[in-house]
Amino acid sequence: MNRRTLSVWLAGAAIAAPLVARAEHTRYWRLADSTEFEKGTAKGVAIRSDGKLMPAPRFAAFSDPDLAYLWALRFDSRGRLYAAGGSDAKVLRFDDAGKPTTIFEAPELAAQAIAFDARDNLYVATMPDGKVYKVTPDGQKSVFFEPKTKYIWALAVDPQGALFVATGDKGEVFVVNPDGKGRLFYQSDERHARSLAFDAKGNLLVGTDPDGLILRIEIKRDSARAIPEAGATFVIHETNKKEVTSLLVDSAGSVYAGAVGEKPRPLGAPAVSPAVVAPQIQSGTITVQAFAPQQPLPVQPAVQVPFFPSMTGGGEVVKISSDGSPLTVWTSHEDLVFSMGLSSTGNILVGTGNKGTIVQLEGENVNSSIAKTASAQVTSLAAGPGNRIFVATANPGKIFTLGPGSETDGSYESETFDAKIFSHWGRLTWWGENGATQGKVAFYIRSGNTASPEKNWSPWAGPFKNGGGDAVACPPARFVQWKAVFLETDKGAAPNISWVSLAYQPKNVAPVIDEIVMQDSGIRLQGFQQPTGVVANPTPAQLRLPQRAGAAFPAFPQNPEGAVKLPKIEVPPQGFEDRGYQGVVWSAHDDNDDDLTFSIYYRGEGEQNWRLLKDKITQHFYSWDTTTMPDGAYYLKIVASDSPSNPPGQALTTERESDRFEICNTPPRIENLRAETRSPAASVTFEALSASAAIARAQYSLDAGEWHVVFPVGLLSDSPKESYRIELSGLAPGEHTVAVQVADRSENSTAAKVTFNIPGHVSN
Repeated sequence: MNRRTLSVWLAGAAIAAPLVARAEHTRYWRLADSTEFEKGTAKGVAIRSDGKLMPAPRFAAFSDPDLAYLWALRFDSRGRLYAAGGSDAKVLRFDDAGKPTTIFEAPELAAQAIAFDARDNLYVATMPDGKVYKVTPDGQKSVFFEPKTKYIWALAVDPQGALFVATGDKGEVFVVNPDGKGRLFYQSDERHARSLAFDAKGNLLVGTDPDGLILRIEIKRDSARAIPEAGATFVIHETNKKEVTSLLVDSAGSVYAGAVGEKPRPLGAPAVSPAVVAPQIQSGTITVQAFAPQQPLPVQPAVQVPFFPSMTGGGEVVKISSDGSPLTVWTSHEDLVFSMGLSSTGNILVGTGNKGTIVQLEGENVNSSIAKTASAQVTSLAAGPGNRIFVATANPGKIFTLGPGSETDGSYESETFDAKIFSHWGRLTWWGENGATQGKVAFYIRSGNTASPEKNWSPWAGPFKNGGGDAVACPPARFVQWKAVFLETDKGAAPNISWVSLAYQPKNVAPVIDEIVMQDSGIRLQGFQQPTGVVANPTPAQLRLPQRAGAAFPAFPQNPEGAVKLPKIEVPPQGFEDRGYQGVVWSAHDDNDDDLTFSIYYRGEGEQNWRLLKDKITQHFYSWDTTTMPDGAYYLKIVASDSPSNPPGQALTTERESDRFEICNTPPRIENLRAETRSPAASVTFEALSASAAIARAQYSLDAGEWHVVFPVGLLSDSPKESYRIELSGLAPGEHTVAVQVADRSENSTAAKVTFNIPGHVSN
């Protein structure tokens, strides 16, 4: 029977099968969500937040200036690219081929920000103990302004040629005229004035730290005053984050703010114990080490430069429309916002860390991860000639170009899928919006039996181009992976992938009985529904339950429509005292998620043949009346079958034997009950015997009085035969009766009595 014939036969069998069989061996591995796609590897492919894969903008290396980090990119009026960075403060100029020329060097640690005025004078801000240098077009360098502060974070030149300088640790913004005369422009209540921009009306925008504010400051100019002054100030938005690292204004006048980090703990909030983060400067690169608070703090370097924004707390981008209304358009719990820019199509680009990813915001609800660098942080984005976006990175410092156009051979490799069981692979289907995948996407697939696809897997099979479903020629195995390659992205509508589904059928494996637990005798088991015949208000009994229950679902399988099945929940039974009953509880699982039925067999100790006790059991417990079985030692065998979920001839079974247990329904005997008198005392002796179970306890009553516990002669009640002696004293003359009662471990009991006389007092 070939595969297609077998499939048809299985389909017919499914129609005729009773509905009680839930399991379906054909399963589907389906990817359709951005969080699932992000687990794979994209090369020249954008992963959109709405769950689509699309060709990404062309991304290419431009220059490697051999610097640890680059902080800012700017173009002069002639379209030449400049980059500022370190370590050792430098500014480089690049020709069209990406060859760098050093045009500025300073003894400070880094060139943090750069800006050009209308005459192509270059202003360079250095840190720490910051200075602003001026480099003229002919290469003359001079100290232009010294704000007498440690950090200079941002520079901005307005159309009138005034240079604004954002600084920390005091949150000050300075303004400097073209002649180098400057003064304090604005003193904030924040520690850092972190970023600068101008809004559509020419007002100055300032992003702060640590409250994450965006300030709008009116710039007042008077012909009688050489230097502008600050006018009305207004907080246009307070972000959810600590530090506003980047500000951008689009053509519609909307303000975009990138913010990162957890805000400081409010007064009165419970103390926490975060790790202490200390920047360490080593070999021209910056690393961050975290030390537990209880450990001694390391020796700090003489200069701590917070080159990076807050390293924890994630990031967000907020859009403040021209009417002042804010809207969070992007957020991440892990990625930080280091920079922003505008694409040639007007979309917002976000440079992130610490995975070196570029995110494109496509409207208010959709974003795409369009490029990933080999560096840790994307620190600057600048629009250049030819609709190219230039990208600067840190750790290490490199420059890339983004666009124009899309990648022509972008590919996406899925994560490795673990079917948990050796499986046969079926049809691969996919779908793209408006049918844009047909002929423009080729799929490949490979399989193997190791978690890493690079270790002795099958070669890539393909290409497969039929989105409606191709039967893949891929060897059966436990693991599988697919790859999509985008073709002809520059012709017609751009291809996209909304979901990908691979059918597979795990090999049927036998169920597993994990553990069998025999209950104490005299316990009846039942589920939540009270069975017929159970007495009202039964006495609850403590049960012993299996501890090694297997996982019912090694993975959540999917039905043909892709809906995830919920795990089965096995509810433990209830136990009640019921003399003569014996109960057993077991745990079992099936890696195929097959429905199971159980059969129970028993045999007596020393016997060879197993006898059927009960079959077609679906629950994981059973109890039965043992009064029809002779006393003695027994064993149970439980057989599990996956027949409800498999065709005849393909079902598998497994079995497991229980520990030895005893059935004892015959009451014990009391023998040799005697009384010896010696006025005014008596000694009562007797023996208790059980057919199989150990004697559990004994008690006596004198003259119908209270019952008193009596221990055996050997003190321990651990044998089917025990001897007892009761010493009575202070007895009144006359007739007395002693009643005794004994019980075995199975709660079978019996009683007997002895009567004797204590003679009267005799005088000498």
